[in-house]
Amino acid sequence: MTAQWYALQSKPNQEQLLWYQLDLIGVEAYLPRLSVRPANPRARTLVPYFPGYLFARLDWHSQPFSSVAWLPGMRRIVAFDGEPASVPEHLITAVRAHVEAANQEQKDPLAGLQRGDRVRLTAGPFAGYEAIFDTRLNGGDRARVLLRFIASLQVSLEVPAALLERARLRR
Repeated sequence: MTAQWYALQSKPNQEQLLWYQLDLIGVEAYLPRLSVRPANPRARTLVPYFPGYLFARLDWHSQPFSSVAWLPGMRRIVAFDGEPASVPEHLITAVRAHVEAANQEQKDPLAGLQRGDRVRLTAGPFAGYEAIFDTRLNGGDRARVLLRFIASLQVSLEVPAALLERARLRR
């Protein structure tokens, strides 16, 4: 029999520990994690996509059940009617692709912007207005822009970084 993927349930907040323990005994494991930008700079930047669960490729004929069942951080193997439930390979591939795509979308919206660059506000009361990027504010999730209202009058606004996009040059 060949190795198949199985879902493992970890103890609360011990997915990383279980993943590490599986690696130590030579078991291929997949812990899908999302990249996040927490408000607290000391908080975790990677969080589990399925909190409390991860996947392991196991062959029950060559890998004894007890070698996995009693690992630190392990709660149980997901089973139905007492039989461990295997997860199809194509589902693991789809989860990998989805998590990778989600992590790509989490990129920094202010990346590459320099003071003086033209930006456009995409939402909120000033949606559609163009402004001049001034600076990134503490935490990186907010920015200060200069919005031109009348003639040469500029007003300083603090806006969420997610509402900004680089303005395209007019032709």
